[in-house]
Amino acid sequence: MENAVSGAAPAASASYEAPAQTRIGHVHLQVTDIDKALGFYRDILGFQVMQRFGNQAAFISAGGYHHHIGLNTWNSLGGPPARKHGAGLYHTAILYATRAELAGALRQLAAANYPITGSADHGVSEAIYLDDPDGNGVELYWDRPRAQWPLAANGEVQMYTRALDLNALLATA
Repeated sequence: MENAVSGAAPAASASYEAPAQTRIGHVHLQVTDIDKALGFYRDILGFQVMQRFGNQAAFISAGGYHHHIGLNTWNSLGGPPARKHGAGLYHTAILYATRAELAGALRQLAAANYPITGSADHGVSEAIYLDDPDGNGVELYWDRPRAQWPLAANGEVQMYTRALDLNALLATA
């Protein structure tokens, strides 16, 4: 393994748990065309451009954060779309704070006539699935409050996949 931590470090503990406040900070996607990617992430999903480096990279965010999504063409300019089979990123998940905010994003997609590939009620969340212009999977979702999550008798979360009523969701926008 390149650059592995070595020396007198103890072996990894199977009981280690990431701290509860740990979050994914951002995602960096290879795209084939910055302008095409910004047409989706900026113009449809509403992210703001925080910094741009010509046709090589753009850093975008919601709410003025330095960046939630990095877009680059360093190894992908003009290349083929993302693979659907094999190892790699399945999708990027974008979390909305409320159901109404998710509905607003769905309304934007509908207004832009942008295709969605699926939707689901997972018990803990409601989700809309689509692909960005480069074929990268994108999930737009909101989490229900924890008190509403479906639980088994032993307290384990019991996620499921059921149909999501998109018209009812749109009605909350």
